[in-house]
Amino acid sequence: MSHVVSVNVGLPADVEWRGKIIRTAIWKRPVTGRVMARRINIDGDAQGDRHGHGGLHRAAMVYQVASYRYWEEILHRSLPEYGMFGENLTVDGLADDQVCIGDRYRIGGALFEVSAPRVTCYRLGLRMNEPRMPALLVSHRRPGFYFRVIEEGEIGAGDEIIRVAQGREAITVAETDALLYLPDHPEDLVRRVANEPALSPGWKRAFEALLANSGSPGNAGLGPVLPPLAWKGFRALKVISVVNESHDVKSLLLVANEPPALAPPAAGSFVVLRLPGANGSGTLTRNYSISNIGEGGVYRVSVKLSSGDGSRYIHNSVHAGDVLEVSAPRGTFTLRSDNAPIVFLSAGIGVTPVLGMLHQLVADGVTDRDVYWIHGARNGAEHPFAAEVRHLLEALPKVHVLVAYSQPRPEDRPGRDFDATEHISAVSMQRLGVPAKAHFYLCGPSNFMSGLMAGLKGMGVVSANIHTETFGSEASMTPGIVAGPGRSPHPPDGVQGDGPIISFSRSGLTVPWSDTFQSLLEFAEACDIPVRWACRTGVCHNCETALIGGRIRYDPEPIDVPANGNELICCARPVTDIELDL
Repeated sequence: MSHVVSVNVGLPADVEWRGKIIRTAIWKRPVTGRVMARRINIDGDAQGDRHGHGGLHRAAMVYQVASYRYWEEILHRSLPEYGMFGENLTVDGLADDQVCIGDRYRIGGALFEVSAPRVTCYRLGLRMNEPRMPALLVSHRRPGFYFRVIEEGEIGAGDEIIRVAQGREAITVAETDALLYLPDHPEDLVRRVANEPALSPGWKRAFEALLANSGSPGNAGLGPVLPPLAWKGFRALKVISVVNESHDVKSLLLVANEPPALAPPAAGSFVVLRLPGANGSGTLTRNYSISNIGEGGVYRVSVKLSSGDGSRYIHNSVHAGDVLEVSAPRGTFTLRSDNAPIVFLSAGIGVTPVLGMLHQLVADGVTDRDVYWIHGARNGAEHPFAAEVRHLLEALPKVHVLVAYSQPRPEDRPGRDFDATEHISAVSMQRLGVPAKAHFYLCGPSNFMSGLMAGLKGMGVVSANIHTETFGSEASMTPGIVAGPGRSPHPPDGVQGDGPIISFSRSGLTVPWSDTFQSLLEFAEACDIPVRWACRTGVCHNCETALIGGRIRYDPEPIDVPANGNELICCARPVTDIELDL
């Protein structure tokens, strides 16, 4: 008969790691006596990062004594106490290849239900003093699992574990974990586990994404699925015209310098331009959205003049007839193919990717979708593409428009040039009657984006319906790291390396690689480049990043491959000079 060997709890504490402070509760310790298992936790327990751990569907973590013995053999070391895997319940029995999602167990006075395999992160590697542990748990198919609490009650070491019901689909924890993280994703099994009522919502969404993108390269349950790249690295494109769109915005019209002609990009895509560095020293790479849909094999890239070297070079030094090195179109900020209403929200030069989407709707002859065009500018002098947008909107029968100027000029006419004197906000949207169930596409300055994101969530818009594009670096995701003073991107401290050149296209930093770093992720962190990660060992795909140009090698190999044109920087090192979308 299976039974509880140890009940383990722990509270969040600050731990030093790699010069940073981590808030974590991975250090669980056995308790004596009986404790209450409650809906979202075991008494005396808590989580340092509630985004990835804890809550209704992850109220208690379970790991097996048999797995402790297994890892002692694999790691050639003793595991002296229970709770080392961050589990709340150390149990005899309940093997991952026997327990099924949805199984219910009576333990003491509480009733539990298996909700999902554990999602492991770098903190387990920290606790075990073995950075590979997140990947090892997955590859060896011993993840452990989460309980949700159906009936609260007291539990304690020695309690018998009695199964009182089996999950409807009878798919084990080990099978479920492998279906998401390992390379093989049999559609019949994915469909079954996605239909399991007890599976936690996050896992269910991941499997639904796998089903929706069946046959596509990459792992849609963990990261983006991208269309095939039109070309790898950079291609020579010719500037056939330079157009002044406003006093501070210029467009470059680009065509293929030699066959084949440019294929239409996905509306909302961006390209990366490789440009000469300041004073002719080296090169720099910059991301720019495509503001059309490639009609006639012509890409239009529209750039606002700023203090950056890239925009200054384009405005001051690029002329018709010049040839530029340009990446293939890429990005995930693209139109969803459904019939939901569409809301375009932009400010300033943020209009460029959504303008491409507007062109696509008109080219597709869309007549049955409500389209809301909401744009903010300072005044008419800083409102590029105004006439072009008006012409496109006239072709859409179900369109709703709000153009807001924050500081209109005397010659700007209300009702002709703009509709309101204000900054775009949730109030603006509600006044226009924007439905909360629409898909929202946002692009603009950071303060514009952050204010609208909060406003949209206040309106009840779900996160899955909010799609964003940022100019510059995206927000970082560093789970558990206690925020410290921010620094602008910079070369790593100390002696610079002499390896391949690493270009961070969003951050505008180009520096040589140093072999003192174990991965591109570590190198980016040393440069204070905003990054996203969780496992740091090639499992979770949170670090998945577009590789614009160049070649990398993996060490170790990731558990499953990323999307076409992307790489997992947590386990990648450069082979040649590379450009990363960071």
